[in-house]
Amino acid sequence: MFEELIKAKAMFWVLVLLNFIVLNDGITSEGASRPHVVNVGAIFSLSTIHGQVANIAMKAAEDDVNSDPSFLGGSKLRITAYDAKRNGFLTIMGALQFMETDAVAIIGPQTSIMAHVLSHLANELSVPMLSFTALDPSLSALQFPFFVQTAPSDLFLMRAIAEMITYYGWSDVVALYNDDDNSRNGVTSLGDELEGRRCKISYKAVLPLDVVITSPREIRDELIKIQGMESRVIIVNTFPRTGTMIFKEARKLGMMEKGYVWIATTWLTSLLDSVNPLPPKTAESLRGVLTLRIHTQESRKKRDFVARWNKLSNGTVGLNVYGLYAYDTVWIIARAVKRLLESGANISFSTDSKLTSLKGGSLNLGALSIFDQGQQFLDYIVKTNMPGVTGPVQFLPDRSMFRPAYDIINVAGGGFRQIGYWSNHSGLSVIPPESLYSKPSNRSSSNQHLKNVVWPGGTSETPRGWVFPNNGRRLRIGVPNRASFKDFVSSVNGSNRVEGYCIDVFEAAIKLLSYPVPHEFVLFGDGLKNPNFNELVNNVSTGMFDAVVGDIAIVTKRTRIVDFTQPYIESGLVVVAPVTKLNDTPWAFLRPFTPPMWAVTAAFFLIVGSVIWILEHRINDEFRGPPRRQIVTILWFSFSTMFFSHRENTVSTLGRLVLLIWLFVVLIITSSYTASLTSILTVQQLNSPIKGVDTLISSSGRVGFQVGSYAENYMIDELNIARSRLVPLGSPKEYATALQNGTVSAIVDERPYVDLFLSEFCGFAIRGQEFTRSGWGFAFPRDSPLAVDMSTAILGLSETGQLQKIHDKWLSKSNCSNLNGSQSDDDPEQLKLRSFWGLFLVCGIACFISLVIYFFNIVRDFCNHHKAEEEEEEATVPSPEARAPSRSKTLQTFLAYFDEKEDESNRRLKRKRNDDTSVNSSRPV
Repeated sequence: MFEELIKAKAMFWVLVLLNFIVLNDGITSEGASRPHVVNVGAIFSLSTIHGQVANIAMKAAEDDVNSDPSFLGGSKLRITAYDAKRNGFLTIMGALQFMETDAVAIIGPQTSIMAHVLSHLANELSVPMLSFTALDPSLSALQFPFFVQTAPSDLFLMRAIAEMITYYGWSDVVALYNDDDNSRNGVTSLGDELEGRRCKISYKAVLPLDVVITSPREIRDELIKIQGMESRVIIVNTFPRTGTMIFKEARKLGMMEKGYVWIATTWLTSLLDSVNPLPPKTAESLRGVLTLRIHTQESRKKRDFVARWNKLSNGTVGLNVYGLYAYDTVWIIARAVKRLLESGANISFSTDSKLTSLKGGSLNLGALSIFDQGQQFLDYIVKTNMPGVTGPVQFLPDRSMFRPAYDIINVAGGGFRQIGYWSNHSGLSVIPPESLYSKPSNRSSSNQHLKNVVWPGGTSETPRGWVFPNNGRRLRIGVPNRASFKDFVSSVNGSNRVEGYCIDVFEAAIKLLSYPVPHEFVLFGDGLKNPNFNELVNNVSTGMFDAVVGDIAIVTKRTRIVDFTQPYIESGLVVVAPVTKLNDTPWAFLRPFTPPMWAVTAAFFLIVGSVIWILEHRINDEFRGPPRRQIVTILWFSFSTMFFSHRENTVSTLGRLVLLIWLFVVLIITSSYTASLTSILTVQQLNSPIKGVDTLISSSGRVGFQVGSYAENYMIDELNIARSRLVPLGSPKEYATALQNGTVSAIVDERPYVDLFLSEFCGFAIRGQEFTRSGWGFAFPRDSPLAVDMSTAILGLSETGQLQKIHDKWLSKSNCSNLNGSQSDDDPEQLKLRSFWGLFLVCGIACFISLVIYFFNIVRDFCNHHKAEEEEEEATVPSPEARAPSRSKTLQTFLAYFDEKEDESNRRLKRKRNDDTSVNSSRPV
């Protein structure tokens, strides 16, 4: 409000001053394309540090431009400085004077509040205004096209501060600033930058205008408010005069001690650079402060200008970065004038028809003239590309400066030292940004670095950045007033005192913190039924509670409104249903194999035994004899293979091959069988028609859930279970009753509740696996630093084993160890035929190949033997009809040959051959 009043008064005085301007018609420079003098105005408060430094630097730049007559083709650049004396009225009057004396540009004004006012005049009269101190981010080139910022906008300054805050892990800051455009809009930009990094400005402490503050009383009042707040990170966006007062008062209040973080904007580096040394008390009050300075690239130009400064200033004031930008701003104008003159354009001014057409009063508005080449001149300015004392001078398409960067300074030890840099290209670094511009931008957290800092109080340990508010209020911790499962959290005898597993975990974590946390527990709910946990968590976001402690599941919906700690117990939804034990049967040994597996295995025993019999019948006495004996031999031989691997030594080569393959198959099958049977006999197997959540979804039975649990909404929204199937239950006893009498076929609840239920009630078990993964945590407001510290404490409890001890104290009890101790959630996985068909296939192929080889050999031998018999028969039976063979006789002969032992067949054939030989030898020749 105060600033808006100033703006209104400023515009009023613009009109009043026009009433007193009594001059001839607007001066128009016509005819001469090369004016002897090109006028440039400058508006600064010459008593301020910025005004003193800028005035000296601009005069030096003017002299350097005019030292070479050929630069402007014989024209001279004349800069006229006007002392505004920190007065808005005088600032406006100075601008009007320059605009009536045909100035081609105005350097200034010094403050953003005046820039907002005078930019309207600049737009109307086409006179560019260039400022390196009015860096308000809201001075947009779209709204004020003739206003040009020749130093980086404070938007980048606030971005740098936001990245510093993120780098050090802080989340809440306090902004302390003057109620003017530049300070206020800078803080607004800081808030926007922090919001994108999940940080925030928790409090804005607004001070009167820098020129209005006459005593530290207003400052002290705001500092006392800040002292009682949670955040200890304070951003000071002000001016040197107000800033020094702030830190003197902060020191008196003990706010420059350990635990505080102070970040000052560029006003402090201007003070440090220009007033050296500082008064001892001022220097003492600034120890540990972080501040920033606009980064200027090292170059010969810069070094030469710095070397000249003492001579230029006569030692009255030190050079700060704004002196460098003042020098470059004059050269920006000079180069634009040079290009304008070289283009052949005249520097001319004409009256504004909008002003001359106004009637009434004695206002001589014709005194204000339009710069006819103003737009062309502005284009040359924004297209500047030159080496300056600040580094490369260039404007981007949005009129922001090329490659904005800042030095990060730490005030310590009676002086200051640089701890790093920030650039819009690469973020925070300990090396100059010029060496990073040639590399791709890398803004990852692992690539952000700053040197060590000496913080307020002389400590090198990074402050936590927050404390509990010093207002005497204890944290209000919401606790669910449960009607069931009171081992987790419950009221003690109906009082406000609470106990339980969750409470013990919270209190143990609090004790690990390095600072006290005064708190009180507040019960939520009537205790007759379990409260709605979503409402309980929502009360944290609304401010009713400072935190919530209890069996609070961390689910997506809740994480959108609060921050949770690290889970202190794992949780997830499971299905519990009535079960019966499967182990109590004399036929349990049959369960490892499915019926098809048993059938195929038995069949292959017979097949392998039959193949061995075929292969060994003619050569092995063990496989001969009466049919009954041979059948017994087949069975005994095939089954005994499992136990007597030496059996293969008594058979032929083909038989040995088949036996070895079969032995390999048998070994694999028996080892799998043994493992499965061991599991069945040692782990209790429970049977239920409900196998898991999939069975539950596909069935039509009713499902129970705990009152107040998120399981209800999850089953409706995620599992698409009809609401009509759901039955609310309030206690473990109701669980057991509903499951036993068939009111529900199963219950869906979180694992910790179910484990506690199963420890007390027998005949039930968890079916399937957890179908959600989550945990329980403590809920805090969004971006609460206490949530982070509590998470670290919970991890400490877990690592030391204390968390498990608390769990055992409250939750490790069981009345159903015989059923719920060691058990399987599902029926055992039986060994199925499809898992072994490859082995059976290999064994079958081996049997088939062996039989083929065997039958090939026996048919060959039979043919040779039969041929010999036929020859003998031809010799003894002369009639051809008698010798005609029949198929049935041949088959009978083959079967007889197959059944005959091989040794007997060979002896008979040999004997016949010997008889034939003796007969032939006894015949007469």
